[in-house]
Amino acid sequence: MAGDMISDYARALLLMAGAEGDSRNFESEMSQVASAINASEELRLALADATIPAARRQQIAEDLLAGRASRVTVAMVSMLVGAGRGGDLGRIADRVIEVGAEQRGRVVAEVRSAIPLDPGQVERLTTALEASTGKDIEVKVVIDPAVMGGLVTQIGDQVIDGSVRSRLSQLREAF
Repeated sequence: MAGDMISDYARALLLMAGAEGDSRNFESEMSQVASAINASEELRLALADATIPAARRQQIAEDLLAGRASRVTVAMVSMLVGAGRGGDLGRIADRVIEVGAEQRGRVVAEVRSAIPLDPGQVERLTTALEASTGKDIEVKVVIDPAVMGGLVTQIGDQVIDGSVRSRLSQLREAF
């Protein structure tokens, strides 16, 4: 049931962003919102805290996004927080990315890396993933210092772990 609500919000947001002529940019910015929300329990809790007035929670979200996101993204995130969906914001943002890719006939590959990837690296990675899976791929990069080095890629239920952490663990087991 909750998954349906998350998907419904994601589809509605994409429709509104499309009506504003900003759907691709909106998806990209929501990816950054998802990363920020999912990385900070303190932020997630503050945006979901019903004891904080809705206007204050909205102001927190707007201040966080000021200068970093389009007016469309700021308005929609603020609307979600004001509607009491601050606790769901990370999941809604993740679902926006998935639904947008589905609408274009593509699959999202979430790639975790300790450092940001440049556009050339993302392009080469996309090409390699498409060749190995036979699917049209959209790469979503998530910065995760726990990876230490290398990449961890998830496409649906499939996980490809090429991280330094994984390799060190394999070496420990081998000894």
